[in-house]
Amino acid sequence: MATGSKSVKKRGVLFDVDGTLIDSSYFHALAWWQAFRREGLDIQVSAIHRCVGMGGDKLIEHLVPGCAEDVQEDLKSAHGAVFSTFWPSLRPFDAARDLLAACSGAGLAVGLASSAQARDLDVSRRLLDAGTSIDAWTSSNDAEESKPAPDILLACLEKLDLSPEDVVFVGDAVWDVKAAAAIGVPAIALTCGGISEAELREAGAAEVYENPRHLLENFPDSALGKLSSRESAVRPPGF
Repeated sequence: MATGSKSVKKRGVLFDVDGTLIDSSYFHALAWWQAFRREGLDIQVSAIHRCVGMGGDKLIEHLVPGCAEDVQEDLKSAHGAVFSTFWPSLRPFDAARDLLAACSGAGLAVGLASSAQARDLDVSRRLLDAGTSIDAWTSSNDAEESKPAPDILLACLEKLDLSPEDVVFVGDAVWDVKAAAAIGVPAIALTCGGISEAELREAGAAEVYENPRHLLENFPDSALGKLSSRESAVRPPGF
């Protein structure tokens, strides 16, 4: 099970990882496309991409309703195997590490509320190289039900010892926004995962930015800046 130490900070921010901090959404879409093709299923990559951010079980059910359980398991296994071949190509988005450091420096506990497979999350954490800026993290092992259910957010909140009213969630998918809304957490959405601002706002995003750099540049006036001002008078580095 993914681990992470509980924080003594009273407020915090939860981050999705794939498509939010790591430029991986389209690699996931391609990995699922190849997995479907192996099973003789011809699913458009664009349709797959719109489901990235859901848990694998829900993505499969959405795209292949009534898919047999054994086929689902084969698809998830194939996706994981193909996606691992893309690991060398993965990169953090510009300023992703700096954004995590800014949140931590502003007195916020930082949690990675990821539902990725543990081994994929390990790769992402190494790429982020964020050190002590991250207080806790989750993987698919930590939640029974995947997004848009809020289980993974609740698991991360438990690790941070925080309540929904104490945090903001940052994600890139409609499913992230819906998961946050289910427990009353305001969501900041980034379009770098490939979903449009209009769709993210329609789903309920409180704020939308292009990428981590754009959010960092607007940190003081963002929901993160307002939350941190309640926790501490300390400004993020560089402001």
